[in-house]
This record gives sequence, structure tokens and C-alpha cells, in this order.
Amino acid sequence: MPKMKTISGAKKRFKLTGTGKIKRKHAFKSHILTKKSTKRKRNLTYWGTVDKADIASVKGMLNI
Repeated sequence: MPKMKTISGAKKRFKLTGTGKIKRKHAFKSHILTKKSTKRKRNLTYWGTVDKADIASVKGMLNI
């Protein structure tokens, strides 16, 4: 049986917390920032968690 490979894009985008949750960064923070409010950009800075509907697919990509 061949090795199970982690999807490279997923390992760059997701991290595991100590309790086993999966952290993710917010989208829409990379360009065209002039028309977005300071409050909106600030709130996009912080990490979020992956929704429970997507946890199974993300774990599959990370081979957890």
C-alpha cells in the first residue's frame, strides 16, 4: 500500500490546537484593502476555527 500523502495546500492553511480543533485564517485579507474598513480588516486578522461541517474533509486532507 502506498503512503498516504498530506495535501500540501492544506498543511499551509490549517493548524491543530491543543484540544484537537482546527484553526484557519480568514479570507479576503490579501489585496484590494483600500475599500475595506479598518474594523473589517482588523477582524479578518485573527484565526478562526473550521466549521463542524468541514472538519471531516479537512482532516482527510491532513491525514489525521
